[in-house]
Order: sequence, then structure tokens, then C-alpha cells
Amino acid sequence: MVERLAVNQDVAGSIPASGDEIYDDKIGFGSGKSTHKISSKPSRSGFDLRKFLVQLEELSKSVPQQDLEDMKAVLHKSYKRRFKGRSRTPKYGSINKGFNDLELRQFLLNVKYEKFRLLFKYQAYVGLRIGEACVLHLSNIDFDKRELTIETEKAKKMDSLLIPQELFKETSEFIHKYMKEIRNSGGYVFFKDHDNNSNKLPHVEVNYVRKVFREAVNASGLNQVYGISEETYADHKERRLYRLTSHSLRHYAITRFAKSTNGNVVLASRFARHSRPDITMTYIGKDQEELYRNIDFAFSNDRMRQIKELSDSFKGPRA
Repeated sequence: MVERLAVNQDVAGSIPASGDEIYDDKIGFGSGKSTHKISSKPSRSGFDLRKFLVQLEELSKSVPQQDLEDMKAVLHKSYKRRFKGRSRTPKYGSINKGFNDLELRQFLLNVKYEKFRLLFKYQAYVGLRIGEACVLHLSNIDFDKRELTIETEKAKKMDSLLIPQELFKETSEFIHKYMKEIRNSGGYVFFKDHDNNSNKLPHVEVNYVRKVFREAVNASGLNQVYGISEETYADHKERRLYRLTSHSLRHYAITRFAKSTNGNVVLASRFARHSRPDITMTYIGKDQEELYRNIDFAFSNDRMRQIKELSDSFKGPRA
């Protein structure tokens, strides 16, 4: 965010004219190393940047530190989304960001409460995003057709999926058991109930669910870290990149579906509710065991070919 603007008239005179430089001495401005020029002319949209920065400077003197951090994060995220684009190539190389079958069983066993266990199963078996799972409502479920209708979080369009039989049975039993709580929440399946967060939402909150997820991952011994985020700011605690996040449950669902359809990416893309099949490709997990088998097989074949060539060279009548 803006650390310091030369707006004090006693120090900097009047507000700089068009093309003049505003310096920030905390990051080397004014030393010839880094300067930022701000035009006095409004942008094409009519936005007066100079006026906004002056107002922002005044505002920053009175707001709490956490609010400043939040403002900085919003601007940083917006800048990345608009101007840096989003790489569809994963940064984690051949690391499988999804659960495997054994890890998923271990994880679900360590989820303490059945409400969250059921929520995570909707991610792992139906491929819901965490935000979509949190707001699951009775009106989303057709109990006659065993069909789930939801608004896809990113595309903002309605989609429908079939709920697997075992999951449907478990959902029905859960709803019957907690009928009173679900009714009091206004029909949300994953109702809020002493979830240690102070918001007034009638359903579970995304960040709290992520906390429950991390606790279960820790208890399962699956808390592997593969790097540090590029978005870690100076003088701030580094943000670790975990192999398994709540989104890994969705990775698992999409990978498992793709395997069950013999790698039909188009069908898997429809299941994942992606706008393009190439997006789905970044989700389909890399089977590390299969990768290693193929490497071993490839090099073993090469070795056998060399041995056979050597053997063939000695065939024929001996001298």
C-alpha cells in the first residue's frame, strides 16, 4: 500500500504538477533507484488517482494495522488477477495435490465431527468446492431423483449432479438426526452449531471448515509442506504451501472420476463443472506409483534391448 506521500505543503510545497515525482523514502524513492510518476490528469474512466492517494494517506493514519493489511491484500490480489494472469500450469510439478484412497480414509477417520466429515465427503465424492459445500441447502437436493442442483461458484450457473448412493444414504440419515438444527438454520444442511466463530451466518463458515480440515490432516500425519508462497510479504510470517488443502478433496474427486471413465477428459470436465477441458487437466492427479513404474519399465526395456543386441552379435557360427 502507500507508505508515505509527499503531500505536506511545508515540506513538499503544493501538490506536484503533472509528471512530477512522488517519492517513498522507505523503499528507495528519491534515491534514483525507484520513482513513481502520477499524472494530474484524470484517467479515461474519470478516476482521479492523485486525489484518491491523498485521501488514502489520510485514512491510513487512523485505521488499525489489520485493516491496512486487508487493504493491501485486496489490491495485491486484484493486481495479480488483472495484470499477471493465472497460470494453468501447476507450480508443484509432479507432486500429487490430491488425496489417494488410503490417505482419504485416514483423513476421514480423524475428522472429529460427523457434520464436517459429511461435508468433506461432498467434496471428495461429488467434487464440490468448499464454498459450495458450506452453503448446501435442503432445496438443493431432489430426494426422489437423488440429484444435487447447485450454483457453480465460479461460473455462476446452475448445474446438477447425481449423489452417489452411499453418500445419499448418509446424507438422509444425517438430516433425519439433526432435523431440528437444520430447520432452525433455515434449511442449511451444514448448520452452524458452536463452531467457535462469531459471524451470524446460519451455516458453517469457510475459514472455520478449513481449520477443521487442517486439524484432521495434522492428526493423520499428512501435513507435508512443499514450498513457501511467492505472496509472502517481507517482515511477515512466511505462508507455507501444503500438499493437501481442502481443495485436494476436489482434486481427488475429479481424478477418481477421470480414471473411472478411462481418462475421458471431456466427461471429467463436465463432472468438475469446468468451462474448458484443459482446466480439468490441471486437476487430474499424477499417480506417482504409476509414474515410477513407467520410468522403471522404460529404462528396463532399454537395458534389455542393449543386452539383446549384445547377445545377437555373438550369434552365428563360432570361429
